Amino acid sequence: MSNRSRTDALLLAGFCAFLFFYGLAQFGLLGADEPRYAQVAREMFERRDWITPTLGGSPWLEKPPLYYWQAILAYKVFGITDWAARLPSALDATLLVLAIYFFLRRFLSGAELNGALIVASCAGIVGYARAASTDMPLAATFGIGMLGWWAWREGEKGIYLAIFFGMMGLGTLAKGPIAPFLALLVILLYALLVRELPLLWKMLWLPGLLLFCAAVLPWYLAVQIRNPEFFREFIIEQNLGRYSRNLYHHIQPFWYYLPITGLALVPWTVFVVTAFVPPVRWWWRSRNSPKQTDKDLEDHFDLFVACWLIVPVIFFSLSQSKLPGYILPAIPAAGLLLALYLHRHLGQSDTRPAAVLIILHSLVAAAPIVPALLIAYLITHVHPGFRPVVTALAIALFLCAGIASTLARKNGLRMFRFVTLIPVVLLVGVVLKFGSVAIDATLSARPIAHEIAAMETHRLLLAVYHVPREMEYGLTFYRNQLTFNYDWGRVPQQEHLLVAPENSQVDVAKLLPGRRVSFLGHYPQQHVDYYWIAAAKNLTH
Repeated sequence: MSNRSRTDALLLAGFCAFLFFYGLAQFGLLGADEPRYAQVAREMFERRDWITPTLGGSPWLEKPPLYYWQAILAYKVFGITDWAARLPSALDATLLVLAIYFFLRRFLSGAELNGALIVASCAGIVGYARAASTDMPLAATFGIGMLGWWAWREGEKGIYLAIFFGMMGLGTLAKGPIAPFLALLVILLYALLVRELPLLWKMLWLPGLLLFCAAVLPWYLAVQIRNPEFFREFIIEQNLGRYSRNLYHHIQPFWYYLPITGLALVPWTVFVVTAFVPPVRWWWRSRNSPKQTDKDLEDHFDLFVACWLIVPVIFFSLSQSKLPGYILPAIPAAGLLLALYLHRHLGQSDTRPAAVLIILHSLVAAAPIVPALLIAYLITHVHPGFRPVVTALAIALFLCAGIASTLARKNGLRMFRFVTLIPVVLLVGVVLKFGSVAIDATLSARPIAHEIAAMETHRLLLAVYHVPREMEYGLTFYRNQLTFNYDWGRVPQQEHLLVAPENSQVDVAKLLPGRRVSFLGHYPQQHVDYYWIAAAKNLTH
């Protein structure tokens, strides 16, 4: 291994370890999806059932099994913990970064480290790499598959097309048919722009199609046989229904994904927008040429990556249901686009970017340190006071000035990656150092589950009333028991504990006439109280 390869390996290992793995357990599972997915994987693990996902013992058929399978393996090796539930996404993000590195080293030598580290440090990749969800498994398999398709496009070697079909199969196991459908749209748009529609027929390679079917069909057929409602629940409601109708109250304006994509690309957003211009300009200038040739394959790849970036954004902008994680498969394309841009410009004698780009990039890269330093105040809704705000702004201005002054030098673009990664590392470190306690206390059910366990003299049933579903699913995971929900009419007749909004004792007593309701404690950070509920009278005799 050469010195350069050793240096690259150390940098990739260090950044992936810090950005994706460090501090995975410093705060509990967040939102509704993280604890829900983690609990589904736990139930499959404990039942030793690799086919039917369940939640509370009932089939839960909203998502395919790839994440659950990965989490089962993590539980088997490391035990059932929240950080083990997040481990699959961190590993998938690492595999994606490594695939980008080796792809670029093979097909665009000199751009590999830039491409890998840019993708690794995008806010969207870092965020979802640290989450127990199906979004990163989809983004990783889709991204590796698209790289495989382009490698086949350049050399027409069957092994690369096999990678494409295999990864599309895994993507279908990660989140459903959206993976091959998006890939087809990207390839179709590219083929139309370069007038090479025969590519679509050439890629219909029988061994690849068989590989795709071998990856996908065993589970899909098995789960359908065991659960006849699977097709309606998963295909009709979770895929077609989510896209065409606002079934789950996730409606957003059409332009929603423009700012979301910009935020997901922080700190590289400004230069990604700049890097998007050359492929569009090249296509416009070359559209009247009789035929593209292999001499401009780098420009072709630039255009292909641009198609990869915009197709998911446009496609999901048309959806009636919008969530931030939907456009995660587009983020690696943005990193590749920027790596190509840098590869071209670093060969010039003067690599100073335009002044407006320097200013905007410096602001975008440095500004997130302000909310990161104040995150504990923002989450707890406590006014930070004058000194913390001034300190945070001063640090951000110092970072901004440092980045700007470096990029303004004659060879400023050569330091672009280095000076931009500094605020990324600081940002992750600051959030974990100053925000993890507040995040855990105010946004996770983990501390509430620990407090309840400390109150119990013996294991009791647990119910919730008028609390967010994030808390309901979080308590289900951390207590590993079905959480009854009064709001759905599920009131246990047995003795149980209840988590409800603060000062709810009178309302709870009205819901349970004739049953004793005793106040046990209060958790101020999430404004909930704990109650002991006696068994119904017909169960006490």
